[in-house]
Amino acid sequence: MSTPSDQPGSASPKEQTPQEQRATLLAHLLALRKVLVISAVAVIAAFALIFYFCIDRLMEWIIGPISARGIEIIYTAMSEALVTKFKVALIAAVIVASPVIIWQVWGFIKPALYPGEQKTFRLLFFVALLLFLLGVTFCYFAVYTLAVDFFLIQGDGLATPMLSIDKYVIFLFGFIVPFGVAFQLPVFLYLTTRMGWTNHSMLASKRKYVLLGVFVIAAVLTPPDVVSQIALGVPLYLLYEISILVTRMTKPKERE
Repeated sequence: MSTPSDQPGSASPKEQTPQEQRATLLAHLLALRKVLVISAVAVIAAFALIFYFCIDRLMEWIIGPISARGIEIIYTAMSEALVTKFKVALIAAVIVASPVIIWQVWGFIKPALYPGEQKTFRLLFFVALLLFLLGVTFCYFAVYTLAVDFFLIQGDGLATPMLSIDKYVIFLFGFIVPFGVAFQLPVFLYLTTRMGWTNHSMLASKRKYVLLGVFVIAAVLTPPDVVSQIALGVPLYLLYEISILVTRMTKPKERE
């Protein structure tokens, strides 16, 4: 990534006087403060709207997999239900306000990028965001419900489930967010290939080990049946194959 001083016609930091360097730093700090203030205002506004108009419906959607199985959610502290609603509303507010946040961050870093870098950054960011949403959606609808059934079956006849709302929400987000991160594999391997750390031949030679590891992970995370293991293992392995195709078309960045 280049810096504003790398742009044609601009003086490098060594060529600037101390006063000019301070002025440049102050301009960057003021621009960063503007990004933070506007982003915070967007999140607060989204939080207020979600908490007062949508939180009950959102909570119903979150506890749906448990309610559908006839299990009631409880709370063990006076403020637990309210605090949990705050947490959920805040997470939802960040998601809703993300277009504003992304736009502000992009406006802050855009002057430091050359036109070619701007195009690549926009494409990578869009792909990464799409893959994250696909990972979270896939996990919630295809894997999470299977995992809930598995954990409930393990306790069947042993104890009566009494799930705390706070711990359940923590478990839910702790379960689905890693899937969104795991779906970033093609983007991650593209970047490592551009840096020269990995290449197509290296990744292709590790297929059998990756295939074994993927289905071992699937067997641990899903109920002990072939259908659920395939539902998780196949998409993860396909992501690896897609990553190999991406790296085949990627050339390491030439170093000056």
